[in-house]
Amino acid sequence: MPFYIADQRVGYVRPVVLDVLLGVSGFKSVRDGVAINSDCETFKDRTEALGEAAKELVAAGLSKMAGDELYGVKNSWEQCPLAAVNRGAAAALGIRSYGVHVNGWRREASGKLSIWTGIRAAEKSVAPGKLDNMIAGGQPIGLTLMQNLIKEAAEEANVSETLARRAKPVSCISYVMEDGDGLRPDVMFCYDLELPQEFIPKNIDGEMSEFVLLPAEEAIRKVNETDEYKFNVNLVVTDFAVRHGLLNPDCTPDYTMIVQGLRGQV
Repeated sequence: MPFYIADQRVGYVRPVVLDVLLGVSGFKSVRDGVAINSDCETFKDRTEALGEAAKELVAAGLSKMAGDELYGVKNSWEQCPLAAVNRGAAAALGIRSYGVHVNGWRREASGKLSIWTGIRAAEKSVAPGKLDNMIAGGQPIGLTLMQNLIKEAAEEANVSETLARRAKPVSCISYVMEDGDGLRPDVMFCYDLELPQEFIPKNIDGEMSEFVLLPAEEAIRKVNETDEYKFNVNLVVTDFAVRHGLLNPDCTPDYTMIVQGLRGQV
């Protein structure tokens, strides 16, 4: 059911989440869903109401807290955020989240491409043990995309700021999926970072157990034939393959569907 702020639909919630929200000060039943009260007129007021809601969702076992990292609540990247909410509650509220994903790649002497691929730590609450991009992270409020990329690059792969700034913005992927946490109508800003031969990523923050250097063709095979990749990273690898000509319309029967599907409406 729709979740509204200032008469704008900003998310979708399950009935069990709606019941929790209606028990929190600052929320009311409206039309076919739930809304933040109209007397919560400012960014600060709405953020405080969402902070209380996040705590109640955690108490009800419907969400989790993700430290103190806040996401902006908005319907498009260009829009000013209407409020901020703890990252852990984003899916339960069905709000649109944004993130940066970096393909760390290099060209071998043979001319073929390889991709540095992270293996997520077994302790991760989301997709433990799955394959991941070398660098990836949700987009917190208050940072530019490049600032976030530099931060995540240092934490996740020990990449210097000088090298991280070489990352090129190349694509934007959108998707919608429902999982145990709720609804994810997400947008991923994709970057390509060509790496020197001598570079070996090293995880700093413990989110990756190790990195492996996969031939790009092997990465594509894993996407096509297995579920080894995290649920959204397979899209980033597919996009990389399209842009570098590793998938092409002569050899890929569903090429147009793949390309169009990477830019779905969310």
